[in-house]
Amino acid sequence: MDIIENWQLIKNHFNLSFKTSLSVSIASVDKDNKPTVTPIGTVFLNKDQTGFYFEKFPKKIPQNAKANKNICVLAVNSSKWFWIKALYKLKFETYPAIRLYGELGEKRKASEIEISRLNRRMRTTKGLKGNTYLWGDMDFVREMKFTKAEGIHIGKMTKNLS
Repeated sequence: MDIIENWQLIKNHFNLSFKTSLSVSIASVDKDNKPTVTPIGTVFLNKDQTGFYFEKFPKKIPQNAKANKNICVLAVNSSKWFWIKALYKLKFETYPAIRLYGELGEKRKASEIEISRLNRRMRTTKGLKGNTYLWGDMDFVREMKFTKAEGIHIGKMTKNLS
C-alpha cells in the first residue's frame, strides 16, 4: 500500500476505527528489544503522513522512545455491520485493519488546533465526569512520522484489495 497515494484512505480508516474501537494500538520496543502494545484513544493523523497523540497516561511508549523510536500503529475497523457484510459477501470492500510504521518524534506542548481536534472528537461525552478525568488537562502531544503503510490481508476475503 503506497502511503502517499493512499493517505486519505488511511486517514478515513483510522477515523472509522476510532469510532468503532475507541482506540488504536501503538507497538513500541524497549531497550531489551521487548515489544509493548499500548491502546491510545487520542491518535490523530495530519495531511502529510504524520500524526500525533496526546501523551497523558502512556508510560511505556515515552520510556521506550529513549532507546528505540520505531513504532507500529494498528487500526482495526470493529464495526459489526462492516464484518457481517463482508462475511455475507465473502469479501471485504476495504481493509479490515491497517498498520502504519514510523518513528516517534518529540513530546511538546499541544497547539490550540490539536486541542480543538481532541475536543471535537470527545464532544459526545463532554457532560460526563469521566470525560474531564480522561481528556481534561491534555497538554502534551507526541509527534509521529510514518514511512510505510500496510493493509491487513485475510486470505480470500481481501484478495480483491491491492
